[in-house]
Amino acid sequence: MPDRPSPLVAVTGIVLDARGRVLVLTTPGRTDPQLPGGAVRATETPEEGLARALREGLNLVRPAGRLLAVDSRPPGTPGRSLVVHVHLVGPLPASQATAISFPVGETTEARWLPPEAACALLPARVAPRLRAALAALHTGSFAHLVDGVPQPGSPAGLDPARRVALEHSGALDPASHRASRPKAVTAASVLFTGSDGRVLLVQPAYGRSDRWNLPGGGIDSDLGEIPRAAARREVHEELGLDLAPGRLLAVNWSHKPGRPARIRFLYDGGVLDAHTLARIRLDATELLQWRTVTPEELPGLVKPSLRRQITACLTARATGAGPLELHAGRP
Repeated sequence: MPDRPSPLVAVTGIVLDARGRVLVLTTPGRTDPQLPGGAVRATETPEEGLARALREGLNLVRPAGRLLAVDSRPPGTPGRSLVVHVHLVGPLPASQATAISFPVGETTEARWLPPEAACALLPARVAPRLRAALAALHTGSFAHLVDGVPQPGSPAGLDPARRVALEHSGALDPASHRASRPKAVTAASVLFTGSDGRVLLVQPAYGRSDRWNLPGGGIDSDLGEIPRAAARREVHEELGLDLAPGRLLAVNWSHKPGRPARIRFLYDGGVLDAHTLARIRLDATELLQWRTVTPEELPGLVKPSLRRQITACLTARATGAGPLELHAGRP
């Protein structure tokens, strides 16, 4: 209705470089430090508005990425409420990060800051929005904010102590309880060895290709897949071998603060003879190559946690022990 002002809609970009630093814009003597973005115009969507703001203000041609948060602010001086969509932009490769520039005559400065330094520099109305958006980024989730404050049931950004207090007080409805509970990422891997005892490793075509892995991958639990079925599917997709996994050797739990826990089920794939190894056909979209290595060669190829998991599984296989309960590869 004409007599009912609609909310102002704005969009913010959390622009990251390859080192995880946040782009903060400062204009000496004129405004508070700010994040890229601005008001959404006319018939634009928030995604279109952010892409335009990046193009016009930073000479950065980049689409808006994943929606990390929505922040609603009550009416202020203009008498209209504000709805801010917060999107991920990047991480930018070095070539794009260094090519950022400003329209002629503007004295704005681009600063790449570690997340906490960026939060400390930004004004009080913006810093909580950045913190919640980064929490959503790291947990693969989403933050629901009102005036920068994560709301009860927000999947990301809610302080763990506050979540526990809300749960114990019975203040969360069932849907909000499920949304705010900590999440875990699950995977299944298979330990194969050759007849000479060497461990089969694969080199990923994505992420850090200098780190080798065991065959395996994520469990499609949203499709009802169970860990054992996921292990067989991943081996078939990656290596072209349809082999039923053997017994469960170990379950590994790992966790970093601010990230979802990661749970890996490790199965015994048995001993592959030369004929079976020769039948391996890699999925080029997932893997670059495969190789077999001695246990002594593992430290130079796999990250320490996975090395400990492989070593524990080799012991469990040799002794008939297990399934083992591991934390970051340690019993």
